[in-house]
Amino acid sequence: MKFVSPPHSGSPLSLGRPSMVRLALLGVLLIGGLRAENARGEDKYQEPFRPQFHFTPARNWMNDPNGMVFFDGEWHLFYQYNPEGDRWGHMSWGHAVSRDLVRWEHLPLALPEEDGIMIFSGSAVVDWKNTSGFGVGDQPPLVAIYTGHREGRQDQRLAYSRDRGRTWTKFAGNPVLDVKMADFRDPKVFWHEGTSRWVMTVALAAEKKVHFYASPNLKEWKYVGEFGPAGSVDGLWECPDLFSLPVDRGEGESARKWVLIVNINPGGPAGGSGCQYFVGDFDGSRFTPEPLPPSLAEFVPQGKVLADFEKSYGDWKSEGEAFGTEPAEGTLPNQQPVLGFRDRKLVNSFRGGDRSQGTLTSPPFAVTAKHISFLIGGGPHAETHFDLRVDGKVVRTARGRAREQLSWQSWDVGEFRGREATLQVVDKASGDWGHINLDHVLLSEEPARAASDEPQWADFGADFYAGVSWSDVPQADGRRLWLGWMSNWNYANEIPTSPWRSAMSIPRELRLVRTEGRYLLRQIPVPELKSLRGDRVAFAGGTINEANAWLKQGVVQSGPLEIAVSIAPGKTDRVGIRLYAGNGQETTVSIDPRPSTIQVDRTKSGETAFHPRFPGIQSAPLIRKGETTRLRIFVDTSSIEVFVDDGERVLTTLIFPRPSGKGIEFFGSADTRIRDVEAWRLKSAWK
Repeated sequence: MKFVSPPHSGSPLSLGRPSMVRLALLGVLLIGGLRAENARGEDKYQEPFRPQFHFTPARNWMNDPNGMVFFDGEWHLFYQYNPEGDRWGHMSWGHAVSRDLVRWEHLPLALPEEDGIMIFSGSAVVDWKNTSGFGVGDQPPLVAIYTGHREGRQDQRLAYSRDRGRTWTKFAGNPVLDVKMADFRDPKVFWHEGTSRWVMTVALAAEKKVHFYASPNLKEWKYVGEFGPAGSVDGLWECPDLFSLPVDRGEGESARKWVLIVNINPGGPAGGSGCQYFVGDFDGSRFTPEPLPPSLAEFVPQGKVLADFEKSYGDWKSEGEAFGTEPAEGTLPNQQPVLGFRDRKLVNSFRGGDRSQGTLTSPPFAVTAKHISFLIGGGPHAETHFDLRVDGKVVRTARGRAREQLSWQSWDVGEFRGREATLQVVDKASGDWGHINLDHVLLSEEPARAASDEPQWADFGADFYAGVSWSDVPQADGRRLWLGWMSNWNYANEIPTSPWRSAMSIPRELRLVRTEGRYLLRQIPVPELKSLRGDRVAFAGGTINEANAWLKQGVVQSGPLEIAVSIAPGKTDRVGIRLYAGNGQETTVSIDPRPSTIQVDRTKSGETAFHPRFPGIQSAPLIRKGETTRLRIFVDTSSIEVFVDDGERVLTTLIFPRPSGKGIEFFGSADTRIRDVEAWRLKSAWK
């Protein structure tokens, strides 16, 4: 499948170079407009679907959070912003500050698109030691490190502020890092104490890698290491982050691990964009992930290698154009990166693209073991396949799964032991994914097994992306805090809101725990949100009917709301809570005890027809199977965020409910028990 490099996260192309007159006029309009927004008082932020306790721009398009830094008592939130409309384009950095992570003050545009260069995602730091020389006197500068984008090229640039982030100057020596690539973006920079230097983590989006660079002064950068591909590689890698966290329990107070965040689009757990993470060690140059427990690690048995394709095809016969005269050295021209093969070479029929066709046939061999295992990738079509032939007949066949990532498949061939057979790789397809990849064919008594290394997702909902953390949080605070863009590139340009489009998640604290042999990232809503709570209402516990009778007293309605509940499910039936329910509308949060999953179903959540990929069910596996599940749910006018069992699982989901349905009710079997319900109406953060 031909890879075409998008400029950013599936986003539209650059809309052209702004004139200096237009930029000047835009700055005046933005400053005046933002001042007007800040002066409106009680009547602002009341449009349909306008979030009441999530950050949104006053108007126009927003996506990734950027430049998140704490300085002089203020939490800075920069963000990807289009000052000219409510769809992606003209990317610049919007800016807001808060003293409590809840109530935000809009500030003028920080970094505008200029001279044909858009301002893509990046980070900001306090240069406490003035290593950059941008500071004056004893006042450290704020330094923003961002990606400059123009069609076909991305590089890393600097801007600095000497007035608490109110005005910014782009560095005259930009770019500070240019490797002449089209997909090289989203730098996250931090000071690494162990090596006394700045470290940059930056994404090579199409290669599914992050690179590490080091600098003494933020201006001169040297490549020091890389990580990837790993985890989910089904989409572009973007918006990385890297930080250390203490381990909450079980390993002593001094135990710390490093967490590498990699956002991916597409390929998320609910389709479209998503946010994955890796846990390991970092020495200032190299990130080493924690090894998998033996039960989850890759297993390659001892046996006879029928073909590894490292030197040549040997006695295998190539016919047609697809396979050429020798194995391929990895990825071929115009192909997405090919991953998962062993050593240097493999069978790859993407020669000249998907149109080429042909076969590759092995010499006869004796079946002397019970299994044949192999690494396979490429197309899923009936015309692209790998076959075992006995007596001239196809007795086993395998196909790719529309991925360039090769993975293990195996056949049980015990019934053919002692007989002669041949293998054949077939490519008779000419459309998308009309090719096949193959490597390391192994005859053995046991089947090979891929590592059961499912990606570790920070959020299993459809609408948490570009999650990045604040830098320079004071030691007296000590928390690692982050948030994400609450949308999905599948439909972000189409969501039914005006005059703004997109919101951020609530801020969350990140913690690290070890469970079942692996490290797990937990997320806890920041306690500052409690300042929005109204009066507490509570239900001590009882049956489904008793809990619903309490709800019918009108003590709780959907939106803006925080509700916490413990649910002891029955043995078989799904159990949960319906939000924004009424007149044929509902969003359900449910626990299914049989596969031990938590689900959010928004198929009937209100406005869903604006994009075919919006309705759907999002699901996450529960860590604590068969136990009482504690849910903490934040319900806003157009979103729900579900925190499961103290943040061991999180699902963030947009919804657009009609005003006619605001009911809440529990559902489940007669043996379900609802326990310890607490709920608070939440006041608007914009009043």
